[in-house]
Amino acid sequence: MPPKPGAAPTRPGMPATAPGAARSPRPEGQTERRTLIVGRGISLQGTVADAERLVVEGTVESQMIQAAELSVTQTGVFRGEVQVEDAEIGGLFDGTLTARGNLIIRSTGKVKGMARYKKLSVEEGGQIVGSMEMLQGEGT
Repeated sequence: MPPKPGAAPTRPGMPATAPGAARSPRPEGQTERRTLIVGRGISLQGTVADAERLVVEGTVESQMIQAAELSVTQTGVFRGEVQVEDAEIGGLFDGTLTARGNLIIRSTGKVKGMARYKKLSVEEGGQIVGSMEMLQGEGT
């Protein structure tokens, strides 16, 4: 059957994609993480459930989010409470952050409030305003 006009070409064994859609390569056997991206200029208030990775380019205000990863980009603002394995802050985080693994504060990042972490890395220019607590032991 010939492809529809304007449809993306397909190869045997490869699923068709919409025109302009990007396909991200990933290593064989690795599944894609459930990712929520809050884009630039977008504000989100409320609860986020079942996201493994949260990328904040806009503004998020939330009482409590649990995820595996949090990334607040240079343009991003996160206000509220989050518990994650790893966090990377390049914008503003204002609230309570618990990173059971790595907390990375980039040179453009600012953390206000309470931050708990297992391992901390702060680039030159990164800011911390508030209290910090290093998590100890395996059960934290």
